[in-house]
Amino acid sequence: MSEQQLIDPDIRKAHTLPSRYYTDEGVFAGIVSEFCGCWHFAAHESQLAEHNVLPLEHMESLVGEPMLLTRDDVVRCVSNVCTHRGMLVATEPCSASTLRCGYHGRTFGLDGCFRNMPEFEGVEGFPSPADDLAPFALRRWKGLLFAGTEPNGFGGCLDELESRLGWMPIESFEHDPSRHRSYDIEANWALYVDNYLEGFHIPYVHGGLHEELDYDSYRTELFEGGVLQVGIARGNEICFNLPGTSPDYGQRVAAYYYWLYPGMMFNFYPWGLSVNLVVPLSVDRTRIVYHGYVWDSSMLGKGAGRDLDKVEAEDQGIVEAVQRGVAAGAYDRGRYSPTKEAGVHHFHRMLAS
Repeated sequence: MSEQQLIDPDIRKAHTLPSRYYTDEGVFAGIVSEFCGCWHFAAHESQLAEHNVLPLEHMESLVGEPMLLTRDDVVRCVSNVCTHRGMLVATEPCSASTLRCGYHGRTFGLDGCFRNMPEFEGVEGFPSPADDLAPFALRRWKGLLFAGTEPNGFGGCLDELESRLGWMPIESFEHDPSRHRSYDIEANWALYVDNYLEGFHIPYVHGGLHEELDYDSYRTELFEGGVLQVGIARGNEICFNLPGTSPDYGQRVAAYYYWLYPGMMFNFYPWGLSVNLVVPLSVDRTRIVYHGYVWDSSMLGKGAGRDLDKVEAEDQGIVEAVQRGVAAGAYDRGRYSPTKEAGVHHFHRMLAS
């Protein structure tokens, strides 16, 4: 059986991914090496209002390149590696009119172009374009910034977001540093994504969240490159005040949970946006990075987006236990619930192909 045939397109007949996808270092390395062809979340533009130079530490793990966002008249993504001896140009967010390497003083403009280097008089053929910081691809949607080394596609994902959430003033959301979190968990990155892509476990794992959401109305929608899960508020719990232009107008939507391949999770609540970034570190170790962007502070602490730390802790416990299970000799593959695990099936077909 070829890898493309590994996951039957008919979920009623399909078996889940073999356990090697979660435990084999060669499989892990092969999948992660393809992340260079993907777009990845970089930041929200409000972060560049605080500091106009922003190192993107997570991009180094995702695509093997330290990157910087800079902002003057425009926003750019450039290499964070000095062209002299390879030192990181910026190690902390800062506000500056130029970029200066702290190792030997080489400076660059915010556009990445070489400006000055002490003690280099008489060096032949210097400076040259090779002395500029390398630029990287950058894409913007409503204040959300995406970057990559050799990214392709992604237009369909942004079209999906626009059609569903174009009415929402995401570009005006404000970065809330107090909502930043970073967790290292002992589990394969794909197991974390598996867990995110289904609401099947909510009644069994997330008692508090289950009180906010109507489990029977919870639904999953698939599109090329991602999955949307729509959580409907139970009873009189907090929900969006949807405009007539929304395709969900008239529904009591408590949360929109978007996953975009490979590891971007955008959780929209009436208070704003929580972003989860899934960063593979090794075959059985993953970093989860949280960022929060507030729209309506009066809604904080209410509804489905009320206690994200508790939900995260519950998910981490489950995912780490599943990692131990899939590594056991007694397990290889399972089956899918056609009504509850369509998102997981969709993800697995993407990985296998």
